[in-house]
Amino acid sequence: MSFSSTPAREIWFLTGSQHLYGEDTLRQVADQSRAIARELRASGELAAAELVWKPVLTDAAAIRTVMLEANAADSCVGVVAWMHTFSPAKMWISGLDALAKPLLHLHTQSHVAIPWSSIDMDFMNLNQAAHGDREFGYIQARLGVARKTVAGHAGDPRVARRIGVWARAAAGRAELRSLKLARFGDNMRDVAVTEGDKVEAQLRFGVSVNTYGVNDLVEAVDAAADIEIDALVEEYEDLYTVAPGLRVGGERHASLRYAARIEAGLRTFLTEGGFGALTTNFEDLGGLRQLPGIAVQRLMADGYGFGGEGDWKTSALLRTLKAMAVGRPGGTSFMEDYTYHLTPGQELILGAHMLEVCPTIAADRPRVEIHPLGIGRREDPVRMVFDASAGAGVVVGLADLGDRFRLVANEIDIVDPPHPLPALPVARAVWAPRPGLATSAEAWLTAGGPHHTVLSTAVGSDELHDFAEMTGTELALIDAGTTVRRFTRELRWSQAYHRLAQGF
Repeated sequence: MSFSSTPAREIWFLTGSQHLYGEDTLRQVADQSRAIARELRASGELAAAELVWKPVLTDAAAIRTVMLEANAADSCVGVVAWMHTFSPAKMWISGLDALAKPLLHLHTQSHVAIPWSSIDMDFMNLNQAAHGDREFGYIQARLGVARKTVAGHAGDPRVARRIGVWARAAAGRAELRSLKLARFGDNMRDVAVTEGDKVEAQLRFGVSVNTYGVNDLVEAVDAAADIEIDALVEEYEDLYTVAPGLRVGGERHASLRYAARIEAGLRTFLTEGGFGALTTNFEDLGGLRQLPGIAVQRLMADGYGFGGEGDWKTSALLRTLKAMAVGRPGGTSFMEDYTYHLTPGQELILGAHMLEVCPTIAADRPRVEIHPLGIGRREDPVRMVFDASAGAGVVVGLADLGDRFRLVANEIDIVDPPHPLPALPVARAVWAPRPGLATSAEAWLTAGGPHHTVLSTAVGSDELHDFAEMTGTELALIDAGTTVRRFTRELRWSQAYHRLAQGF
């Protein structure tokens, strides 16, 4: 279930007016509305979803109908609304009340500059979004409608970028709402943070999480045809720098072939079941001879979500951010904070996992290697080894606090490792957390953030903010301006708000 097979995503562009102005004016409204939609499409910022223009709306029945159609259309991930003229807001009550998709209120107008020497009342009657959108803003506030509001001309790159960020968040929300996740075995024993309420997750986010026996997967692995394995081995040697011992004729080549067999079996199981995410657990490997390494890495590169040790929340979150990141440069990976570099003034975090880091974040051509793992009591697993590309990014985790879910995010700067890591046989990333390691770590621990995260250089805190708003999920963001004292106060305010917002 790679993103190439994901249904097309659409954002519907709605324009409000009324019959008071006559057909000539409404034709101009439609023409200018189409032009605004074309301008937004031409910006290149809406790669996550196609902007689809809809006919101008002039009465309550038509408004409610299009909102219900948006709800029913699987392709529609959100709605952008603009009041070109003056669209009396009582017409929008039933439609807004029925809308179940994310809403963005675009406060714009057709012209950039006022035509000072020629402006007349005809121009004023046609171009009155300045107060038409205020009417629309009032009714949204009156109804308590969740939405994002963006003001400015559609030709302004800053406006297009903010709409694009929202569209990416909407695409992520849509992906999560239809996501099926397969857990092979349970989570790691005695671990708290990888647990969670799967029923509540399906109610809140839509994701369906179900567990399968590892030996169900083993059957698919054992059934993989040699021709599939031959093709995968050839692909590995084309795409990566494969260790000599793993190559055809090498003393460890059989291990590479078994790793390819795991990949073939996993792909078959996930494809046939319609799954977009998975988890594994080194404590529950059944008849698998290796812990899946390169197989999981390549699946993540194709867009699948993954979580180690049965961590279904991180797996679902990874698939969500992968959906948000479509068409963006950079990468998105499963990640874990492993160890610190605490030299004063040079503090860094070394992130990795046992095997499973996505090669979309790799700085150079990955190396395929085989090394002992030391846990899991299985054969040595095959994995890709690389350093992450330097650049700005974000790490984000999803925690179940019992009465709600909380997203905890930290803006970071990935750096090249200060020194080579020749003895570390896993893929890794080294980063400086903002505003600094001590403040970042104290804030993360105060928020109860998990140790498994998603690292992304393709999406950032803006998309996470919009996603949190769309899903009614708490977001605790650690950035360059964070202080522990202020962050702690914000957590208390946020906790109070989210508990009150749940009602009784």
